[in-house]
Amino acid sequence: MPKGFKEAIEERRSIYAICDESPISAEEILEIIDHSTKHVPSAFNSQSQRVAVLFGERHLEFWGIVMESLRKIILAEEFRAAEKKIKGFAAGCGTLLFYDDTSVTKGLMERFTTYKESFPIWAEQSNGMLQFAIRPGA
Repeated sequence: MPKGFKEAIEERRSIYAICDESPISAEEILEIIDHSTKHVPSAFNSQSQRVAVLFGERHLEFWGIVMESLRKIILAEEFRAAEKKIKGFAAGCGTLLFYDDTSVTKGLMERFTTYKESFPIWAEQSNGMLQFAIRPGA
């Protein structure tokens, strides 16, 4: 039975022991993301938020790129802690990357110059709402 909104907020926690199994299917995950991306509030109904969804080999490839990129910029003795963290993320069943489609945000900044300075802030707020909406138990 789905939990109520209050209970979902109260029980929300970061999960540090990530595993490669999901209680819901990839199709259900994509459906939640699609629905949330379309319906989470955004300034001027801009819907500038995007989510890149990586499963399987793409998920592993992404974390491999992150690992090699960090290896180049972190001192060897400090890298072990980062490596452990990255391996933990790679152990998951997928990765969601949230971002703002800056072409949409910049277009609004050009069209509505009165609010130019506010659009990046509003985009960030919308991104936070989207991340909150796409959560375990949603």
